[in-house]
Amino acid sequence: MKVIVCGAGQVGFNIARQLASEKNAVTVIDQSPELVRKICDSFDVQGHVGFASHPELLEKAGAEDADMIIAVTYADEVNMVACQVAHSLFNVPTKIARVRAQSYLDPAWADLFSRDQMPIDVIISPEIEVARAINRRLQVPGAFDMIPFADDKVRVIGARLDENCPIVDTPLKQLTELFPDLHIVITAIVRGDRMIVPSGEDQMLVGDEVYFVVDTEHVARAMPLFGHEETEARRIIIVGGGNIGRFLAGMIEEENPSVKLRMIEIDEARAAAAADILNKTIVLRGSALDDEILQEANVSATETIVTLTNDDEANILSSLLAKRQGCQKSITLVNNASYGPLISSLGVDVVVNPRATTVSSILQHVRRGRIRGLHSLRDGMAEVIEAEALETSILVGEPLRDINLPDGIIVGAIVRGEAVIIPRGDTIILPNDRVIMLALRDMVKKVEKMFSVRLEFF
Repeated sequence: MKVIVCGAGQVGFNIARQLASEKNAVTVIDQSPELVRKICDSFDVQGHVGFASHPELLEKAGAEDADMIIAVTYADEVNMVACQVAHSLFNVPTKIARVRAQSYLDPAWADLFSRDQMPIDVIISPEIEVARAINRRLQVPGAFDMIPFADDKVRVIGARLDENCPIVDTPLKQLTELFPDLHIVITAIVRGDRMIVPSGEDQMLVGDEVYFVVDTEHVARAMPLFGHEETEARRIIIVGGGNIGRFLAGMIEEENPSVKLRMIEIDEARAAAAADILNKTIVLRGSALDDEILQEANVSATETIVTLTNDDEANILSSLLAKRQGCQKSITLVNNASYGPLISSLGVDVVVNPRATTVSSILQHVRRGRIRGLHSLRDGMAEVIEAEALETSILVGEPLRDINLPDGIIVGAIVRGEAVIIPRGDTIILPNDRVIMLALRDMVKKVEKMFSVRLEFF
């Protein structure tokens, strides 16, 4: 596949890395010679310096025979015009643009991105995607990640194991015997810098981070097995009244009106705007690094603090201050990926990386075959993929034990109509089943092929 990536910032860099590692032909355009040089030195990609929306530069980048353009520069307008030029002059089939300004996304202007106006196939709004990701984590206390699949019939949950976990040091094959009616499959274990797709002989250890697939109806029963019996937060403090904070507060007000919400915002204009927009949230103006403001927000009686300012250090420190004053859990927005390994050791419970969230959203639309959903884990170490099984797929018609899936791929769940099936060795996948699988980075292409239509079928 031939892909043009407009923008070599953090999101563009990681999209290019992912696509280049899968042997796609990738060309990157950015105004910064340093960023273009860095990305070309790091991966097998072509690079051009200049404005991504200029026709001559898109032509030089190979737009005439490109399969896709992904526009993720810092300027919404450049992203939108790049897609328009790619469509009008070069007829590029698939156009994806990152759009931050919410005025463009107002439902009143929904026709703006129609095929007859500004034909963009997929609009990614990082702020909305991050707010949704945080809202999902709030729904499952104790989880550091939660992704719904198959219309939320199935969830993939990430949980950190401590000494309270009752199933550490237990071979995974024994879990089926111990809990035969619990619909879960452990799909990945992160230990240090390694991600393991486990076999039945593997064990989980204290300190591991585990991803498991679970029937949504069994989540409340599954979490205590991993040492987590926290209750859902009824009192939440949001630090930061920007787009993400306002979106998150709006979602919580709509979905959980009984939750008591407070917001802390240091900027007077943003605080006033948030107070005007939100109906049930108490907005306090001040710094979340100020003890008096935290006390005014009643932090000691708060279950969860969510820190969402543009300053990583302020987010981390305000989370730690809140926990020191009695807040039970912290969710912290951190842009700098190099802080990741350090933060959890400091006591921050959940780290949200907006770049990783945006990359996941974009990759979902890049994947070929009958891919219905996708989420990238741990900076691209693995992907969880939901795909529709076709009659021609090698997965269909034989017991799973006879298929011999490659190492690094595991089936976590099968959804057939309204039924969730947790796979065992004798399980047979049927045409039109929705299959949720985890694949390590090197195996993702093989999963795509499993769900692609083969020519000999016709």
